[in-house]
Amino acid sequence: MKTHSLLPAALLLIIATPGLAADDEAAALCAEAEERYVELFGSASEAVEDAEIVLMYKYSFCPAALTVKVGTTVRWVNVDKRTSHSVLLKDGSEPESDRIFPEETVEMTFIAPGPVDYLCGPHWETQNMIGMITVDP
Repeated sequence: MKTHSLLPAALLLIIATPGLAADDEAAALCAEAEERYVELFGSASEAVEDAEIVLMYKYSFCPAALTVKVGTTVRWVNVDKRTSHSVLLKDGSEPESDRIFPEETVEMTFIAPGPVDYLCGPHWETQNMIGMITVDP
């Protein structure tokens, strides 16, 4: 009868595994995006001191969720080879950015605390290209 005590643990492992796999896939994709950034710009995105960097790569934002302080500038950088993207704040507080072609950037400075959902105008529906910035006071 001890096999019954293993059943909940086995179910938990099965249920948790898809989420872990998705996290691993996102981490691998973002590592690839960072490699591309270094290839294009010669240093890691972490080395940028005047902004927080979000990479746009293979229909994803890397990182997809970011927490910043009020007054922080976020710079989205397209590190794709052929695809253009945009940044659109879901609350409509800013107009959608122009298309950002490979190696181009767009910046926004966040001055109000709270969550800010954003998406890529051309790819949010078909590719689920959605992100979130949490602005802390």
